[in-house]
Amino acid sequence: MPDSAALPASALVIERESPRQPEAAALVAALDAYLKERYADDACHLLDIESLAADNMRFFLARRDGAAVGCAALRVDPAGYGEVKRMFVTPQARGGRIGGALLDRLAEQARAEGLSALLLETGIHQPEAVALYRKAGFVTRGPYADYPDIPESLFMERPL
Repeated sequence: MPDSAALPASALVIERESPRQPEAAALVAALDAYLKERYADDACHLLDIESLAADNMRFFLARRDGAAVGCAALRVDPAGYGEVKRMFVTPQARGGRIGGALLDRLAEQARAEGLSALLLETGIHQPEAVALYRKAGFVTRGPYADYPDIPESLFMERPL
């Protein structure tokens, strides 16, 4: 990967960073607020900052012109798959292919760790997110891990 300093100012840079920094926490808080506007509390599967900093998590920030504009995390499951977690792009940055770039970076990390697939749970009230996941090769599947099978949830998978 090229040195970030050598990239043009408008280039998108996605790197693994700590979720404990203020910019990351602000993105996670914005995502929480976004989800709470659309779903009841029992339908929100939110992870806090400390959970995102766990050993089995890989947290990434997308930056444009140095400012954090998106985030996503990969949870490495002992069963051999990676789970997409806390995927978010700021409203002002949407439409700039940042979500697709974050998914590509998660897939790259998952392959590097020998994982066989990416799985995710998203909600039915996020049609833009569902469209992004489908465009990235995700297909609908049933519930996995300890997720409850509730009408608001949509489970998806992408083989690697």
